[in-house]
Amino acid sequence: MTTKEAQTKVNGHKKKVKKFKKNGKLATRYYEQELFRLQVEFSKLSRWVASQGLKVCVLFEGRGSAGKGGVIKRITERTNPRTVRVVALPKPSNREATQWYFQRYVTHLPAAGEIVLFDRSWYNRSNVEWVMGYASKEQVQEFLRSCPQFERMLVRSGIILLKYWFSVSYDEQRRRFQSRNQEEWKRWKLSEIDLAEHRLFTRFSQAKDMTFDHTDIKQAPWYVVPADDKKRARLNCMSHILSQIPYEDVIPDPVKLPDKEEIPYIRTPMEEQTFVPDKFGQNKHEAS
Repeated sequence: MTTKEAQTKVNGHKKKVKKFKKNGKLATRYYEQELFRLQVEFSKLSRWVASQGLKVCVLFEGRGSAGKGGVIKRITERTNPRTVRVVALPKPSNREATQWYFQRYVTHLPAAGEIVLFDRSWYNRSNVEWVMGYASKEQVQEFLRSCPQFERMLVRSGIILLKYWFSVSYDEQRRRFQSRNQEEWKRWKLSEIDLAEHRLFTRFSQAKDMTFDHTDIKQAPWYVVPADDKKRARLNCMSHILSQIPYEDVIPDPVKLPDKEEIPYIRTPMEEQTFVPDKFGQNKHEAS
């Protein structure tokens, strides 16, 4: 995002921008300005985490279409992928299904200097798996009993663990699903699980309440993000994450670029290279 409003805000020359539209929603320019500002702060945070060897694990949970992927995308858009990485695990393999439940998640936990964002996490067990009958009653009960202990272990080991639940209403979820259904390029987002989740909306509410009853612990509390308004949800969540991790700006000052070192070398003629057809330009090849 490179709007003038965003750039002037970051450069310290604040320009007054209208905050709300007439309908009460965030004005686009204000949203872009604030999003850009928060993305710059995440860049600072990721640099600080790397420099201090911190270990940060953020879980994004909630209903389908609630906006988990959207906020993750905005967080990672301007951060270093070597420092900030996303974990979105597929259905467990036959081998993984026989392991200790938390085992396949443990391998993705952050090492020193990393921020790991889980797009759904071990909470699949007490939500999707419980509602859809993929896990037995005994498996779910064991999860609810052991999960708080597991998370306390993570926190004691030095991991900063943050848990966010994106909450969306039935009507708004239906509107978003209808939008996905109407656009060919969005239809991949509308799975059979999503359809079942919409049909079993109340059942998933029960799953959330059950999950919170057992796992909303002092060492790793749940933070709920009202997400009917995607833009507000993104800004609120990003701002809250930044507020939970004290950090300093350790981004280095601009460096002086070195001059090219001249050596006796004659390059192969460019005409001997095979170029991708230039369908969107004037067929002028630049030296590379």
